[in-house]
Amino acid sequence: MPNQEFQLPEPYRDTSRKIIHIDMDAFFSSVEERDNPSLKGKPVIIAKHPKKTGGKGIVSTANYEARKYGVHSAMSAYKAYELCPNGIFIDGNYPAYREASHQIREIMQRYTTLVEPVSIDEAYLDVTHNKKEIPSGTIIAKQIQKDIWNETRLTSSAGVSYNKFIAKIASDMDKPAGLTVIPPEEALSFLRQLSIEKFHGVGPKTAEKMHRLNIFSGEDLYQMEQMDLISNFGKAGISYYNRVRGIDNKPLCMKRERKSVGKEHTYFNNLTTDQEVLDELWQLAKEVVRSLQRVQKHGKTVIMKIRYRSFETVTKRMSVPYYLDEPEEIFNQAASLWEEVGTIEKGVRLLGITITNLDPIEYKPITLF
Repeated sequence: MPNQEFQLPEPYRDTSRKIIHIDMDAFFSSVEERDNPSLKGKPVIIAKHPKKTGGKGIVSTANYEARKYGVHSAMSAYKAYELCPNGIFIDGNYPAYREASHQIREIMQRYTTLVEPVSIDEAYLDVTHNKKEIPSGTIIAKQIQKDIWNETRLTSSAGVSYNKFIAKIASDMDKPAGLTVIPPEEALSFLRQLSIEKFHGVGPKTAEKMHRLNIFSGEDLYQMEQMDLISNFGKAGISYYNRVRGIDNKPLCMKRERKSVGKEHTYFNNLTTDQEVLDELWQLAKEVVRSLQRVQKHGKTVIMKIRYRSFETVTKRMSVPYYLDEPEEIFNQAASLWEEVGTIEKGVRLLGITITNLDPIEYKPITLF
């Protein structure tokens, strides 16, 4: 029996808001190309050159030329070098990235105070009621993209819809420098025709599990019973059920007071290689940075938590004399702690990264968005 009868009633699908997701295009490498025009047209990889680090390190981002070779963020620098030996490796000019981010954030605030930072290069904006009294979210998105280009010489992609989930997916549809608008009347058909990998929040491991359940598209997900999704995915099953129906009424997340910020993941299949651990630490570092930005904090102490298959748990901390607020910086500290106290032979069941010794970010508005 089709599960149309299980669809939540229309009042739960709030279509009254105008939400924009702005995502800068290959942000770090674009800043480098802007500041050094000789890099244009060449593959640029933001990472320490593996020949300088003995093969260690991870890619923060890569420009579109480098991506043609298969290079992408979170890839090991050594693998990136194998794929693109002629690539130009740059350690990264984080003060320049923060300055550009600060400029972009100021542009956004001309239109609305309701801005949720996701990372240094992306943010959500609620422009339902905005400072310019412009009734169209599409017009605002176009104007923000134009302002960003005119004032920073950097391109951005934008998605516009009535909730964060759809706006995020939309911003990925036409990169670089694209704009995709998904109005309420088109949202359900748009979501149902997507491959399941395009759903924000469905990572590779979840996608594999969905494939085992014969879920390959939004249409396949839509046909699943809600209780079956809950049975297979727990609480996340409710989210999957709602989102494929265009239901995501969460407001933008603004400031919170926190004394520490941390993320941890438990792995159904134990991690058994150093590269798996490093990949997961990179993901955790990015998640921690997003949380730090949302509470407008940065900290000087990294705590790493390791739990092995035997449930033995090890924690180790490291303090530095400067503030940590970039994923690569946090990842590097966590990777050092792993090298110091971790052992892959025991099988890793859980990893966690926490930042403490927090202080407010000095600049207002926040420099990371």
